[in-house]
Amino acid sequence: MALLLTRSDVAALLDLDACIEAVEGAFRAHGRGETGPPGVLGIHAAEGGFHSKAGLLRTPAREYFVAKTNSNYPGNPRARGLPTIQGVIVLCDAADGRLLALMDSTEITILRTGAATAVAAKYLARAEATVAAIAGCGLQGRVQLRALSRVRKLTRAFAFDLDADAAARFAREMTAELGIPVSATGDYTAAAGRADLCVTCTPSRTPFLHRAHVRTGAFIAGVGADNEDKSELAPDLLAGATVVVDVLEQCATIGDLHHAIEAGAMARDGVHATLGEVVAGRKPGRRAEDEIIVFDSTGMALQDAAAAARVYENAVTRGVGMDFTFA
Repeated sequence: MALLLTRSDVAALLDLDACIEAVEGAFRAHGRGETGPPGVLGIHAAEGGFHSKAGLLRTPAREYFVAKTNSNYPGNPRARGLPTIQGVIVLCDAADGRLLALMDSTEITILRTGAATAVAAKYLARAEATVAAIAGCGLQGRVQLRALSRVRKLTRAFAFDLDADAAARFAREMTAELGIPVSATGDYTAAAGRADLCVTCTPSRTPFLHRAHVRTGAFIAGVGADNEDKSELAPDLLAGATVVVDVLEQCATIGDLHHAIEAGAMARDGVHATLGEVVAGRKPGRRAEDEIIVFDSTGMALQDAAAAARVYENAVTRGVGMDFTFA
């Protein structure tokens, strides 16, 4: 029998700290060459799009195959009252192909994306980084700020969104949650100039963060560009920074790196490392205090695999989920 796990099940079975640990392990395994290359497929629709990601990951319990299919419709919350991201994860035993679980993907997608930023900041941000600037004040913006707070001692943060009310609400709620002053701002580039840690998690199709906007020694995570039409970080920012990617082929196709290459600002061989190589100790992370480092985060299938495996193993241990079969 396979397990059916709802979004509330997943939320109860996986917290951010556990997800960060699982995702860091996945990057380390990838950097050591212990996993196969993850796969990705994207298809555009009129008002959004779909993408599927798949990969194999070995844990102490077994080797898993994970495939995730998500829809991404940025207009959903305002136009239809639906989430921007909806989807499902299929988890199988890679030894015999058995279906182990079907689970809602939303919570995992949110958590593992923030977890990847946390892992990147752990290895790439300055140790004394304390001020964050977040562009995009939805669910992902919240988890990004929470994730940064797990790996750096934040003292304040700035929040920007095209919806000023969303930014104000984000600032109010995250101030109460994290116990640090979080200020809404109408000028993200000015806030970025005061921040040590900058995260962009928007659906923008026009780059808005340039080299001139960020301070020396900053860490920048570009999270929103998950298809070839989206763009947040300008080519001149990547060209003037040390670039670390989650998956090189993927970032060169759909990430902000893709736009920098197309603009002639840099080439693929100008990328310093994958995050997995840094976590595994095969490439250095931050090499100087004044180094600007960009993490191009397009979402690696192994992040989903690591998080989904942790959810499934916890579900089995705790007896959570509904048994089902297609037979």
